[in-house]
Amino acid sequence: MAPLQLWETFKEAITAYTGLSPATFFTVVAIALTLYHLVSGFFSTPSVRASPREALEEVEPLPPPVQLGEITEEELSAYDGSDPKKPLLMAIKGQIYDISQSRMFYGPGGPYALFAGKDASRALAKMSFEKEDLTGDIEGLGPFELDALQDWEYKFMSKYVKVGQIKKETVPVTDGSTGEAPETTDNTEKVVEDAPKEAPVENSHSEEVKEGAKE
Repeated sequence: MAPLQLWETFKEAITAYTGLSPATFFTVVAIALTLYHLVSGFFSTPSVRASPREALEEVEPLPPPVQLGEITEEELSAYDGSDPKKPLLMAIKGQIYDISQSRMFYGPGGPYALFAGKDASRALAKMSFEKEDLTGDIEGLGPFELDALQDWEYKFMSKYVKVGQIKKETVPVTDGSTGEAPETTDNTEKVVEDAPKEAPVENSHSEEVKEGAKE
Protein backbone atom coordinates (compact mmCIF):
# COMPACT_ATOMS: atom_id res chain seq x y z
CA MET A 1 0.00 0.00 0.00
CA ALA A 2 2.88 2.37 0.78
CA PRO A 3 4.17 2.60 -2.84
CA LEU A 4 0.64 3.21 -4.13
CA GLN A 5 0.08 5.98 -1.61
CA LEU A 6 3.46 7.49 -2.52
CA TRP A 7 2.52 7.49 -6.21
CA GLU A 8 -0.81 9.18 -5.51
CA THR A 9 0.93 11.80 -3.41
CA PHE A 10 3.47 12.39 -6.24
CA LYS A 11 0.69 12.87 -8.81
CA GLU A 12 -1.10 15.33 -6.56
CA ALA A 13 2.15 17.25 -6.11
CA ILE A 14 2.66 17.43 -9.90
CA THR A 15 -0.85 18.78 -10.37
CA ALA A 16 -0.47 21.23 -7.49
CA TYR A 17 2.90 22.67 -8.55
CA THR A 18 2.64 22.55 -12.36
CA GLY A 19 -1.09 22.64 -13.00
CA LEU A 20 -0.61 19.73 -15.40
CA SER A 21 -1.87 16.23 -15.25
CA PRO A 22 0.76 13.56 -14.60
CA ALA A 23 0.49 12.25 -18.17
CA THR A 24 0.97 15.72 -19.63
CA PHE A 25 3.85 16.42 -17.26
CA PHE A 26 5.80 13.31 -18.26
CA THR A 27 5.14 14.03 -21.93
CA VAL A 28 6.61 17.52 -21.56
CA VAL A 29 9.65 16.11 -19.74
CA ALA A 30 10.27 13.56 -22.52
CA ILE A 31 10.04 16.26 -25.21
CA ALA A 32 12.42 18.51 -23.26
CA LEU A 33 15.04 15.74 -22.96
CA THR A 34 14.78 14.98 -26.66
CA LEU A 35 15.29 18.63 -27.59
CA TYR A 36 18.26 18.89 -25.23
CA HIS A 37 20.06 15.99 -26.88
CA LEU A 38 19.36 17.37 -30.36
CA VAL A 39 20.61 20.88 -29.55
CA SER A 40 23.68 19.67 -27.66
CA GLY A 41 24.59 17.51 -30.66
CA PHE A 42 24.90 20.60 -32.88
CA PHE A 43 27.24 22.43 -30.50
CA SER A 44 29.37 19.52 -29.33
CA THR A 45 32.98 19.31 -30.57
CA PRO A 46 33.25 16.77 -33.39
CA SER A 47 35.65 13.93 -32.87
CA VAL A 48 38.98 14.50 -34.58
CA ARG A 49 39.71 11.82 -37.13
CA ALA A 50 43.27 10.95 -37.88
CA SER A 51 44.42 11.49 -41.44
CA PRO A 52 45.16 8.37 -43.52
CA ARG A 53 48.89 9.09 -43.25
CA GLU A 54 48.78 9.40 -39.45
CA ALA A 55 46.62 6.29 -39.19
CA LEU A 56 49.09 4.38 -41.34
CA GLU A 57 52.01 5.50 -39.17
CA GLU A 58 50.14 4.45 -36.03
CA VAL A 59 49.24 1.04 -37.41
CA GLU A 60 52.54 0.18 -39.10
CA PRO A 61 55.62 0.63 -36.89
CA LEU A 62 58.66 2.12 -38.56
CA PRO A 63 61.44 -0.32 -39.48
CA PRO A 64 64.75 0.14 -37.67
CA PRO A 65 67.21 2.49 -39.38
CA VAL A 66 69.62 0.82 -41.81
CA GLN A 67 73.26 1.90 -41.82
CA LEU A 68 74.31 2.88 -45.33
CA GLY A 69 77.93 3.92 -44.80
CA GLU A 70 79.30 6.28 -47.44
CA ILE A 71 77.02 7.12 -50.37
CA THR A 72 77.09 9.79 -53.04
CA GLU A 73 74.69 12.72 -53.24
CA GLU A 74 73.08 11.10 -56.27
CA GLU A 75 72.42 7.93 -54.27
CA LEU A 76 71.04 10.02 -51.39
CA SER A 77 68.47 11.60 -53.71
CA ALA A 78 66.73 8.21 -54.01
CA TYR A 79 65.64 8.55 -50.34
CA ASP A 80 63.50 11.67 -50.79
CA GLY A 81 60.24 9.96 -49.83
CA SER A 82 58.99 9.31 -53.35
CA ASP A 83 59.33 5.58 -52.67
CA PRO A 84 57.35 4.74 -49.49
CA LYS A 85 59.26 1.48 -49.13
CA LYS A 86 62.56 3.32 -48.64
CA PRO A 87 63.52 5.28 -45.53
CA LEU A 88 63.40 9.06 -45.60
CA LEU A 89 66.90 10.51 -45.35
CA MET A 90 68.44 13.95 -45.10
CA ALA A 91 71.99 15.20 -44.57
CA ILE A 92 73.51 18.05 -42.58
CA LYS A 93 77.19 18.91 -42.99
CA GLY A 94 77.75 15.64 -44.82
CA GLN A 95 76.17 13.48 -42.09
CA ILE A 96 73.07 11.50 -43.14
CA TYR A 97 70.12 11.02 -40.77
CA ASP A 98 67.03 8.83 -40.95
CA ILE A 99 64.06 11.21 -40.61
CA SER A 100 61.36 8.66 -41.42
CA GLN A 101 59.57 9.36 -38.13
CA SER A 102 58.90 12.92 -39.33
CA ARG A 103 57.55 11.94 -42.73
CA MET A 104 54.57 14.26 -42.29
CA PHE A 105 57.01 17.21 -42.28
CA TYR A 106 59.76 16.04 -44.65
CA GLY A 107 57.83 13.59 -46.82
CA PRO A 108 55.96 14.41 -50.05
CA GLY A 109 53.47 17.20 -49.42
CA GLY A 110 55.15 18.25 -46.18
CA PRO A 111 56.40 21.80 -45.50
CA TYR A 112 60.06 20.71 -45.63
CA ALA A 113 59.75 18.09 -48.38
CA LEU A 114 62.32 19.81 -50.60
CA PHE A 115 65.05 19.11 -48.00
CA ALA A 116 64.60 15.32 -48.10
CA GLY A 117 67.15 13.31 -50.05
CA LYS A 118 69.65 16.17 -50.00
CA ASP A 119 72.34 17.80 -47.93
CA ALA A 120 70.43 20.99 -47.09
CA SER A 121 73.09 22.55 -44.87
CA ARG A 122 73.20 25.89 -46.65
CA ALA A 123 69.41 26.17 -46.87
CA LEU A 124 68.99 25.45 -43.16
CA ALA A 125 71.68 27.93 -42.21
CA LYS A 126 70.07 30.68 -44.28
CA MET A 127 66.47 29.61 -43.51
CA SER A 128 66.04 29.50 -47.27
CA PHE A 129 63.78 27.48 -49.55
CA GLU A 130 65.59 28.52 -52.73
CA LYS A 131 66.72 25.71 -55.01
CA GLU A 132 70.28 27.06 -55.30
CA ASP A 133 70.69 26.82 -51.51
CA LEU A 134 69.90 23.09 -51.40
CA THR A 135 73.53 22.13 -51.11
CA GLY A 136 76.06 21.07 -48.53
CA ASP A 137 78.41 23.91 -49.47
CA ILE A 138 78.59 26.27 -46.47
CA GLU A 139 81.49 28.36 -47.71
CA GLY A 140 80.94 32.10 -47.28
CA LEU A 141 78.28 31.84 -44.55
CA GLY A 142 78.34 34.38 -41.72
CA PRO A 143 78.64 33.67 -37.96
CA PHE A 144 74.89 33.97 -37.40
CA GLU A 145 74.12 31.52 -40.20
CA LEU A 146 76.73 29.05 -38.95
CA ASP A 147 75.22 29.21 -35.45
CA ALA A 148 71.78 28.51 -36.89
CA LEU A 149 73.17 25.52 -38.77
CA GLN A 150 74.82 24.26 -35.58
CA ASP A 151 71.45 24.38 -33.80
CA TRP A 152 69.88 22.32 -36.58
CA GLU A 153 72.70 19.79 -36.35
CA TYR A 154 72.25 19.43 -32.57
CA LYS A 155 68.52 18.93 -33.10
CA PHE A 156 69.07 16.19 -35.67
CA MET A 157 71.74 14.49 -33.55
CA SER A 158 69.41 14.31 -30.56
CA LYS A 159 66.25 13.31 -32.44
CA TYR A 160 67.30 11.13 -35.40
CA VAL A 161 69.64 8.22 -36.01
CA LYS A 162 72.75 8.83 -38.09
CA VAL A 163 72.91 6.21 -40.85
CA GLY A 164 75.85 7.30 -42.98
CA GLN A 165 77.75 10.12 -44.58
CA ILE A 166 78.12 11.63 -48.01
CA LYS A 167 81.09 10.40 -49.99
CA LYS A 168 83.40 13.24 -50.93
CA GLU A 169 84.23 13.42 -54.61
CA THR A 170 87.97 13.23 -55.23
CA VAL A 171 89.38 15.19 -58.15
CA PRO A 172 92.23 13.30 -59.90
CA VAL A 173 95.56 15.17 -59.69
CA THR A 174 97.45 15.37 -62.98
CA ASP A 175 101.25 15.25 -62.91
CA GLY A 176 102.77 18.13 -64.89
CA SER A 177 105.97 16.21 -65.63
CA THR A 178 103.98 13.47 -67.37
CA GLY A 179 102.63 15.91 -69.91
CA GLU A 180 106.10 17.27 -70.72
CA ALA A 181 107.65 13.86 -71.28
CA PRO A 182 106.75 13.64 -74.98
CA GLU A 183 108.35 17.05 -75.62
CA THR A 184 111.60 15.92 -73.98
CA THR A 185 111.59 12.78 -76.10
CA ASP A 186 110.97 14.78 -79.25
CA ASN A 187 113.86 17.09 -78.44
CA THR A 188 116.14 14.16 -77.82
CA GLU A 189 115.12 12.55 -81.08
CA LYS A 190 115.76 15.80 -82.91
CA VAL A 191 119.25 16.00 -81.45
CA VAL A 192 119.91 12.40 -82.43
CA GLU A 193 118.58 13.02 -85.93
CA ASP A 194 120.68 16.15 -86.34
CA ALA A 195 123.88 14.49 -85.20
CA PRO A 196 124.53 12.38 -88.37
CA LYS A 197 123.90 15.41 -90.59
CA GLU A 198 126.81 17.28 -89.03
CA ALA A 199 129.17 14.33 -89.18
CA PRO A 200 129.81 14.46 -92.96
CA VAL A 201 130.63 18.17 -92.68
CA GLU A 202 133.26 17.49 -90.08
CA ASN A 203 134.71 14.57 -92.11
CA SER A 204 134.89 16.61 -95.34
CA HIS A 205 136.60 19.43 -93.52
CA SER A 206 139.20 17.04 -92.12
CA GLU A 207 139.91 15.63 -95.59
CA GLU A 208 140.41 19.14 -96.98
CA VAL A 209 142.88 19.88 -94.21
CA LYS A 210 144.80 16.68 -94.98
CA GLU A 211 144.94 17.44 -98.72
CA GLY A 212 146.21 20.93 -98.02
CA ALA A 213 148.93 19.51 -95.84
CA LYS A 214 150.09 17.15 -98.60
CA GLU A 215 150.39 20.01 -101.09
